[in-house]
Amino acid sequence: MANDLGQLEASVDGLTMNVDEDPPSTGSSSAPIDAADFEEMWGFSVNEMYKLALQFYKEMEGKVVHLSYKDKLKLVAYCKQVSHGRYDPTSSPPVGVLDVIGNDRRKEWQGLGDMDRDSAKQAFCSLLDKRCPTLKPWIEAHKREKDEQERKRREEEERQRREAEEREREIMEENARKQAEEERIRQEQQRLQIKQMLDQQTYPQFAQYAAQHYPNSPEQQQTLIKQLQDNYFTQYMQQVYQQQLQAQQQLAGMNGQVQQPNDNQQSAQQGQQQQETPSLPVPTPKPEEIAAVVVNGGGDKQNHQEGGEQPLSNNTAEQGEQSPKKEQKSQDGEDAAEESFPPIANASMWTRPQIKEFKDQLRKDTESVIKVGRGETVTVRVPTHEEGTCLFWEFATDYYDIGFGLYFEWSIAPSNAISVHISESSDEEDELEDEEGERGDLERGRKDDRPPTDEIIPVYRRDCHEEVYAGSHVYPGRGVYLLKFDNSYSLFRSKSLYYRVYYTR
Repeated sequence: MANDLGQLEASVDGLTMNVDEDPPSTGSSSAPIDAADFEEMWGFSVNEMYKLALQFYKEMEGKVVHLSYKDKLKLVAYCKQVSHGRYDPTSSPPVGVLDVIGNDRRKEWQGLGDMDRDSAKQAFCSLLDKRCPTLKPWIEAHKREKDEQERKRREEEERQRREAEEREREIMEENARKQAEEERIRQEQQRLQIKQMLDQQTYPQFAQYAAQHYPNSPEQQQTLIKQLQDNYFTQYMQQVYQQQLQAQQQLAGMNGQVQQPNDNQQSAQQGQQQQETPSLPVPTPKPEEIAAVVVNGGGDKQNHQEGGEQPLSNNTAEQGEQSPKKEQKSQDGEDAAEESFPPIANASMWTRPQIKEFKDQLRKDTESVIKVGRGETVTVRVPTHEEGTCLFWEFATDYYDIGFGLYFEWSIAPSNAISVHISESSDEEDELEDEEGERGDLERGRKDDRPPTDEIIPVYRRDCHEEVYAGSHVYPGRGVYLLKFDNSYSLFRSKSLYYRVYYTR
């Protein structure tokens, strides 16, 4: 400020006094206005406008600014009033008698009296605006520049804010990915540990089993052992998930929060059983619980696959659907309490190409070969064994395919004997039983005594004349498995069926 004031005083000192040529000046006659109104009028605060006016005068004086001697005296007086306040002769340096310009400046300053600093700044800007018409366009240019700088500043702040949010989001996503990857690695390690533990415990039994079927082929023995171990691991993990699901349902039932899952939730849970590992430690089975016990021969396990079959007629559900259908009992027009059964896990199915060896082996046992007539359906009833935990089956045919499906009947068989039932058509048999049951209920007041049945695998046509079809299923409880071999769609051809079933404990 002192530098600007000195430059202003120096410009006044170089003037030639010619008062008559001065234009009329309104000087300090302009009354100061409110600071807010001043800022609205100029676009700058009083302090900012005063600094800009001084800068304008310093840069443009002698070029586009040509002021009179009196106006310059007033500008110097306003600057001194802003810098030092009211004139004080005791603190001001003395001025010589012959210093005309100094005495004029002193008088002009003294004439401002008690004007405050903001009023002096406004008076300086107002006088310079009246005497210099180019001041306002110059200020407007600075206003646009200021607005542009403010816009850029806001944009920069917004950009920095977005970048900070993006960095924070990326950090959170990276942490989530790391946690998910660590959890996946932990679960995979747990699955490998469980599988290694099960493989070590089941190897002696499976090796003995493979040696019986391929005594002269070590490579086929190792392949069979690996397939058996993989299949047992899958069945074991399904059983673990089933137990965990039952425990969660019991816990939710005790808390009064039991919720029935819909079809999508059930299918999602079933799909996750093959992909996820349990988060809780899994108990290790004892070796004696894994020994294979052959009920009706033995078999190999190769080439695991599911799907690709063509559906049969109306007695099958749509492909891929496996929704259990529980039958309900009624007596004397009153609804009986619906029985509750544990959930049933999905079955596993696979194929293997050694169909010729399989059929040659089973031809030695006449009970393992069945002729399924044209239009007939054969149902093989296999009761669950007290010492078993999992059912296995294998079957093949000559020349043509046949339909196959698996059901579970919630009943207790009087013995463990396997029985075979032949009917003309599964549809006709079901319809006849339904009509007899309805007639008995209405006319004789009897109740439908058929046990409830769950559909595990719907009936589909299987190309079992090209490969051996095999599968397994973990016992859901005590009951009877129904293996249905459906030839009802064939009107002219009978089928030779080779099959065997066995269980493990």
